Amino acid sequence: MSHSNPHFEEKSIQNVTQAADKDFPRTGSDTDAAQEENTTGETPSAKRMNRSALIRRRFFRSRTAVVGVIGFAIIVLIAIIGPYISPWDFQEVDRKAFLKAPSAAHWFGTTQGGRDVFALTVEGLRKSLVIGVAVAMIQTTLAALIGSTAAYFGKVVDRVILWFIDLLLVVPSFLIVAVISQKTGGSNGSITLFILLLAAFGWMLTARVVRSMTLSVKNLEYVTAAKYMSVPSATIIRKHIIPNVASYLIIDAALAFVAAVMSETVLSYFGFGVQPPNTSLGVIIAEGQGMATSYPWIFLAPATFLTLTLIFVNFIGDGLRDAIDPSSKSGGQA
Repeated sequence: MSHSNPHFEEKSIQNVTQAADKDFPRTGSDTDAAQEENTTGETPSAKRMNRSALIRRRFFRSRTAVVGVIGFAIIVLIAIIGPYISPWDFQEVDRKAFLKAPSAAHWFGTTQGGRDVFALTVEGLRKSLVIGVAVAMIQTTLAALIGSTAAYFGKVVDRVILWFIDLLLVVPSFLIVAVISQKTGGSNGSITLFILLLAAFGWMLTARVVRSMTLSVKNLEYVTAAKYMSVPSATIIRKHIIPNVASYLIIDAALAFVAAVMSETVLSYFGFGVQPPNTSLGVIIAEGQGMATSYPWIFLAPATFLTLTLIFVNFIGDGLRDAIDPSSKSGGQA
């Protein structure tokens, strides 16, 4: 039996490699890829982005989503720094300027009572943002937890929760919120109570949708495996079920924000909701709508901020939905 010479084989392989490099020289990208493979031990194609990085990449590819983020950030910034840059307090009265047009002294003009419209608009914007964000967070959290719990446990738990949801759906929630908020509208804790009332009567339809989506998720293989591994039910719901309906919850949170701000505006407009000495965009719009043709600045300032806020939030919600949903092509390819 003949034995091969290892030195001869190594020299032959080296000669073949040199000949191949001479006939087919490597490009710069091939050289960089080879160097990266030698230093890191893996090829560039083996690298993968995690889920959060992929969602961010898809989100910021949407121009409307970027416009929404920038616009909403500017709105929030105005609401935060507005009271510090305004020369007037929203409760302060200028007795020498009643129904004055915008000027250097009063940037957005004054009201019939001599109050600065810019200061009122900023304060109303702050109240509306707080109400919208708080209601959206509470409402979406309640809907996600209650809807997924009903579908996951099923049987008696599902029937009881559905009965409770149906009961709340037939309750005249708008009337209840209006009556309670009118009686406590001017107190210090009225905003907190108003938030709780709006959130308490706004989660039911979302919970029904989450329940239906959970029914198709709870029988998946990884959920069944988690059950057999004795993972607590609360952990399965929180880590395995709710993330699978996150795309719906994201867009629902954006819609809940819009609905909460609109509900506050409508209730305040009709004299329920937020009451003096507190103020909101709805209160200012109600005060200015009667003089919209003769003194339009009172109405236009809060109405413009309200419209822009709702538009920007809708842009953000649509961008997040497209980024999270892998079936959507609006976010581009990953």
